[in-house]
Amino acid sequence: MRPARAGPGGASSPSAAGYECHMAVPLERKRNIGIIAHIDAGKTTTTERILYYTGAEHRLGNVDDGTTVTDWMEEERKRGITITAAAVTCPWRDCEINLIDTPGHVDFTAEVERSLRVLDGAIVVLDAVAGVQAQSETVWRQADHYRVPRLVFVNKMDRPGADFEKCLAMIRSRLGATPLAIQMPLGAGQDFVGAVDLLRMVARTYEPGTDGSRYTDGPVPPEAHDLAQLHREEMVHLLAEHSDALMEKYLEDQPIGEDDLRAAIREATLAGRLVPVLCGSALRNTGIQRLLDAVCDYLPSPLDVPPVRGVHPKTEQPIERQASEKGHFLALVFKIASDEHGDLFYLRLYAGRLTARQQVFNPRTEARERVTTLFRMYANARTAIDEAVAGDIVAVSGLRNSSTGDTLCDPRHVVVLERMSFPDTVISMAIEPKTSAERARLDSVLARLEREDPTFRRRVDPETGQTIVSGMGELHLEVLKHRMLSDFHVAANVGKPRVSYKETIAQAAEAEADYVQPMGSRPQFARVKVRLEPEPALPSVEVWLQASEDEIPRAFHAAVKDGIESSASSGVFAGYPMVGVRAKVVGGSAHATDSTEGAFAAAAARAFRLAAEQAGMVLLEPWMRFEVITPEAHLGDVLADLNARRAQIAEQQLQAGVHVIAGKVPLSEMFGYATALRSLTQGRAMFTMEPVAYLPVPDDVARKMML
Repeated sequence: MRPARAGPGGASSPSAAGYECHMAVPLERKRNIGIIAHIDAGKTTTTERILYYTGAEHRLGNVDDGTTVTDWMEEERKRGITITAAAVTCPWRDCEINLIDTPGHVDFTAEVERSLRVLDGAIVVLDAVAGVQAQSETVWRQADHYRVPRLVFVNKMDRPGADFEKCLAMIRSRLGATPLAIQMPLGAGQDFVGAVDLLRMVARTYEPGTDGSRYTDGPVPPEAHDLAQLHREEMVHLLAEHSDALMEKYLEDQPIGEDDLRAAIREATLAGRLVPVLCGSALRNTGIQRLLDAVCDYLPSPLDVPPVRGVHPKTEQPIERQASEKGHFLALVFKIASDEHGDLFYLRLYAGRLTARQQVFNPRTEARERVTTLFRMYANARTAIDEAVAGDIVAVSGLRNSSTGDTLCDPRHVVVLERMSFPDTVISMAIEPKTSAERARLDSVLARLEREDPTFRRRVDPETGQTIVSGMGELHLEVLKHRMLSDFHVAANVGKPRVSYKETIAQAAEAEADYVQPMGSRPQFARVKVRLEPEPALPSVEVWLQASEDEIPRAFHAAVKDGIESSASSGVFAGYPMVGVRAKVVGGSAHATDSTEGAFAAAAARAFRLAAEQAGMVLLEPWMRFEVITPEAHLGDVLADLNARRAQIAEQQLQAGVHVIAGKVPLSEMFGYATALRSLTQGRAMFTMEPVAYLPVPDDVARKMML
């Protein structure tokens, strides 16, 4: 039994070891939350402090020292960043907290996306100096998409230039949210010593140089009293606007107690109308206990979120399932991780129970699977458990044909949950085995990585026969390359990263093509007529079969569709996949005995290519939303360099003594930008990028590419 550690207000918090002995926690006391933020805002440090104060760890992990629990991969510790989302379980007060620490770098945004898909609440960490940054906006939009209630933790209040009020203003202006400050910092920068709890009007000051468990709760200092009172009045007024019960007391000038405020905050947070904001410094061990209290008090349990929605796979009738341990089993596979023992499938259980050796049904494959073992995960460590219930996040082994986004359910009560969608890849590189004997091994490793990472794609170039792998950015591909060469020991030659261009058409066009070919002693015949129309919103080529049954019999519809999609995937003009096109099959002809599926696939592909050539090509390139933060001394050089890279600068602001430049830029112009920026600014500037859109390549640039 691990020794207990001081909990909130000096109360004893149960230790992790003791906690493992009794896992039966009611649904209303479970919290499935994630920590999301811009890179370097302090997510992982915050996670490490949470594990320490909940008793799950007995040392304070440090990112710089490579001693963190959730950043366990070699690449994560070497680079000092989070690459994969790590799940841990820990106790606080009477709650069980399933916590997922997510990456901040945009190249690994899929980890954030699939984590938010299965979480009930989130902590958004902001840097008190930088405030809302580019990736802060991205993760906020992702949380909005899944309607995830949030808390904001303004971290790094001990840094020079920390500004709590500025962070509140940026939450309003850049995130479009309504912040509710439930704390007020005591000092900032080197003078930061703690925070005022605005509900109780109690000041907590931390003893410097300790692990954060030694603090004093007392009256608000006289010099901070007036400001704290003003903040409290603003908090009460804002809550009254969103709570009828509180508004009634407010208007009638009745006493408003701490319990009234806590209930109103919880109600507004769960509804997504307000976002409670706390402050502290994770690195200096301040503010984490109060953050944990807020998680228990204001973020939802599985019972507080709407029932999960799905459809019946046959009838497509909507189905809702309320979180309940007694309901029919229902879970979602949201992540797959491979290791030397095989694949681990991470599940979120929405209803029912799951035990080892239990059979489950996968509606996508229409097959039954057997769960071999259940694990409660602690980053990369695992503990076998006998049973998981609704509200749990666990990992299982033994599944053979399931993938990320699949639903698992009771075979007698089938339902399909909405699958997750992930952004298109924007960068590619070629990879070839050094010897023919390595080909099978390379294919096996690539298939394994593709199962793990839904933003990692591979294909074979039809002209060169090369294997092309694609990802979300240079760092993404670099990490994957390291895993292939170092972790899986594949002997391969890897090319330089290159931009993933796409093709589309300039205008509508129509063409008809025949396929007449003898095959042995039997001739083949098919005729297909295709009309192409530009539809910029489509992420690929959409095929509509409008020809009559007399023109193209139903038996050949699938072959026609496959022929068009196959031709579109390898491009018509420059070998890049086609997007933004609606292909309407408007006519055709078949022979009573000589028509075959192969003939119709070939005729459809030819008709598609002819129509595309008539329509004219538009080459598309990925553009990135960027944000560069630079000292004023280097501003001119940075701006000149960005202009030379075809950047479109949309915003330039002075924040906390540094210039923030934001806008859009073609990805093709940004290869090696990290090195160039370091050189221009003597290593004092930083930047972030994320995909924003595919836009036409200028004619002069396209002509050079086609030479």
